[in-house]
Amino acid sequence: MSPMQNAPSSALAVALVVLLLLIAFSSGTEVAMLSANRHKIRAAAKSGKHTARALDALLSKPESWLGANLVILALASVAASAIVTLLAQRSGYEHAIPIAGGALAVFMIVFCELAPKIYAALKPNPVALSSTYIYKVLVFLMAPFSWFANKAAYGFLRLFGVKPVNESGQAMSPDELRSVVAEAGPMIPTRHRQMLLSILDLEHITVNDIMVPRQEIAAINVDAPWEDILDQLRQTPHTRLPLHDGELDNLIGIIHMKRVAQELARDTLTRERLIELARAREPYFVPEGTPLTTQLNQFQRNRRRLGFVVDEYGDIQGFVTLEDILEEIVGEFTTDPATITHKHVHREAPGVFIINASATVRAVNRALGWQLSTDGPKTLNGLLIEQLETLPEAGTEVAVGEYQFEVLQVGENTIRTVRARRAATAPG
Repeated sequence: MSPMQNAPSSALAVALVVLLLLIAFSSGTEVAMLSANRHKIRAAAKSGKHTARALDALLSKPESWLGANLVILALASVAASAIVTLLAQRSGYEHAIPIAGGALAVFMIVFCELAPKIYAALKPNPVALSSTYIYKVLVFLMAPFSWFANKAAYGFLRLFGVKPVNESGQAMSPDELRSVVAEAGPMIPTRHRQMLLSILDLEHITVNDIMVPRQEIAAINVDAPWEDILDQLRQTPHTRLPLHDGELDNLIGIIHMKRVAQELARDTLTRERLIELARAREPYFVPEGTPLTTQLNQFQRNRRRLGFVVDEYGDIQGFVTLEDILEEIVGEFTTDPATITHKHVHREAPGVFIINASATVRAVNRALGWQLSTDGPKTLNGLLIEQLETLPEAGTEVAVGEYQFEVLQVGENTIRTVRARRAATAPG
């Protein structure tokens, strides 16, 4: 007879309880280890927490702890079933064995499988951390069994072309990282979370999406009357202005208003001196379609703050600045964000906005939380003209999806300003 058959029933009952607790531990901690947040664990490990460091080492080799866990779970389940069968036989009841087997199955499913796994799924990190050193001991004790089980498992998987991957193959993709940031919730302030998402989106945005269109470029024509040039220099709100000869495509250079102000103060500014100041800073050109991540690096490498976007024929389509790219990350630069929605978007009434039609569709969407299509024209002016298929007159109304627009001003073959609202929020 085996030692189990000679053991007293009380000892078998105690052994059964221990085995059931071991099964519950294995089931619950398996879920916790698989669900643990690796990024939090690694952050805690880098901060010097020894338990987190040990857990990170375990999680980096799942085959070691998972093999030990499964071996223990299988042995404990078999032993528990044998003990229940033996205790049922000793009862002398005719149907004790099937009843005991059924009761054991129900108990194990509810209390040794479901309950521990649900608890571990709700609190994976605490459960995984609390079981770290237990697993280190189990991995050491079960090393021979785990080695054999892992070799057999990998050999079986290779029959189907499955091969183990290294740690570098587990790096997150940009979309996965975006999901992690978006779901961070209260762990990251909303503004910081939005900035991180904006950085990840930069590679999908081009200079065409944020550039100031050609017709909106404030520039000085060197052929204009000198008094008109002086008036423009004195009234401009910009710190840098392009200087061109006739057509905008004939750029001479960029003039910095600080240098111009010095010349004006000394009363030494002439047309020739203005051209000289402009040629000291040659224009910088950017191919259309350049991703913002690339352009940000180019601005940094060339120590530039402004670039003219040109098409394949070299014609200027608009210009983009370093500030425009930074605003894509941190939002609008303003001293009072509570009162200004965007530099081109102003609130007229609840749900009603006056918008400069030269604003990009992306800027309008960001400012108002709308979902206007960005696949076609880049500016609101272009979007509305495409919708109408003609240049409208003031007072024309047009619906774009769920949004209603009223043209307020038209000039120089473009729509200047519009009144906009969601169709559902029409006043009245």
